[in-house]
Amino acid sequence: MEFPDWTFVGNSPAAAEYSLRFPSSRPQGDSKNDVVVVHALMPKTDRKPHAVVILHYWGATDLRVERNLAQQLNRRGIAAVVMELPFHLERTPLGLRSGAGAIDPDPAKLVQIMRQAVDDVRRTFDWIESRPEFDSSQLGLAGTSLGAIVSALVSGIDSRVASGAYLLGGAEIAHVIWNSSRIVKERDAMRRNGVTESSLRGDLAEIEPANHLRSRSPKRSFVIGARYDTVVPPRSTEALIQALGNPQVIWLETGHFGGFLIEKQVHQEIAKFFAASETGAEYVAPKSIRAPTLRLGFEANAESGIQIVAGVDVWRSNARGDGFASILASPRGPQFFVGFKAEKGLSIGATLRSGSVSPGLFWSIVL
Repeated sequence: MEFPDWTFVGNSPAAAEYSLRFPSSRPQGDSKNDVVVVHALMPKTDRKPHAVVILHYWGATDLRVERNLAQQLNRRGIAAVVMELPFHLERTPLGLRSGAGAIDPDPAKLVQIMRQAVDDVRRTFDWIESRPEFDSSQLGLAGTSLGAIVSALVSGIDSRVASGAYLLGGAEIAHVIWNSSRIVKERDAMRRNGVTESSLRGDLAEIEPANHLRSRSPKRSFVIGARYDTVVPPRSTEALIQALGNPQVIWLETGHFGGFLIEKQVHQEIAKFFAASETGAEYVAPKSIRAPTLRLGFEANAESGIQIVAGVDVWRSNARGDGFASILASPRGPQFFVGFKAEKGLSIGATLRSGSVSPGLFWSIVL
């Protein structure tokens, strides 16, 4: 297709920003959603830059995280092209919140929405190739959470993806939907309609990243997962790693949200990965990026009763954190909990407070 010209938005110390809108090649019937919105951040360099397309997480209400990653890329002379996913941000239908409708409880509709997202990314690639300002000889793709899942699917379909970075994403979409702590309302609606995890796996086979990545994956890939993630379960991240073959991998000692404390370090590593991919240099991911394991939940013991607490782990028995010790802040003052996981976030152990020890229960989520 013939694309409209981009519009200059403004300058920052690292980049010049432009915006672009073009029609989706797979419309879903809503005038706002069916217009693709793209933000291009061009580094201030004398050469034509390679580009990395960036996709955001589910429910994003702004592009702060994506702009921060773009800044790290721009500093290394790489262009960042941020594409808004269907049903998000400026593409949100009137009367809905950003992201509502992006994960539909009807499997057939969900397939169509994911296909729209994939085709929108591929058309964004077409646009990059049409612009003389870019060196489009190799394209990069990066995504977070839902954006990482879409990125993985595109990577398995479009051979133009030379390098891909997948942050807090995974494969086995049916497993994600059936086990994610965030996808509750949609999962309940599926159950009421007779959908099971097994039937959903078959319904979503067309958009399952692993099915495509087994036959075609980027030359270079980088996966960053969260070891205690309840939104995208680690099993799904492991499935993505396996499907990609031999990616660089970092496991954060956090849940899905705890990485915000080390966002800059994570983005720096992603930018280093793409900079190395651009030149053909080797990139070796660090073994870890230090981040605290933060917990939020309810603790109960015979002395203090039930109370809301926040804590930080100071010891774990193994990589899964089956046994752990946390320093907790509570309305009744600081205390110490040590215990072992029972199930679904519930741990059984002992609480130490003011020199006394009592049996305790701790239900928590890791941020």
